[in-house]
Amino acid sequence: MGRNAEIIRSGYEHFAITGDMPAEIVATDFVWDMSHYSGWPEEQTYDGVDGARTFLRRWSESWDDWELEVESLHEAGDQVLAIMHQSGRSKEAGLPVAMTFAMLWTVRDGMQLRMEMYSDTAEAMRAAGLQDRDA
Repeated sequence: MGRNAEIIRSGYEHFAITGDMPAEIVATDFVWDMSHYSGWPEEQTYDGVDGARTFLRRWSESWDDWELEVESLHEAGDQVLAIMHQSGRSKEAGLPVAMTFAMLWTVRDGMQLRMEMYSDTAEAMRAAGLQDRDA
């Protein structure tokens, strides 16, 4: 695993333990970008670690028994594509949900600079220049 993938992996491990982003590896001008997530009804971008924390709080509060799992990490230069699986039960509808999606991270100088979330993992693979690999 390359250095950038290790930074992203450590961020997920920190989140799994604390429920929070590790601010020490997040750039001050960090952007959490939802514009590639089909049908996302709220803000398209969240600025800084506080913006990302707002997104994560809102998202996680919508679920009972929410679980998030990293299926795979793919490093491509200064980007790391994380293929993710989440499951839980919607608090609003009471329905169980399981889904796979992708998070394309940009890392610069050891810091998380940007995260772009994709509902379509194949689209994320293409965006990362990894279209010839399996998602």
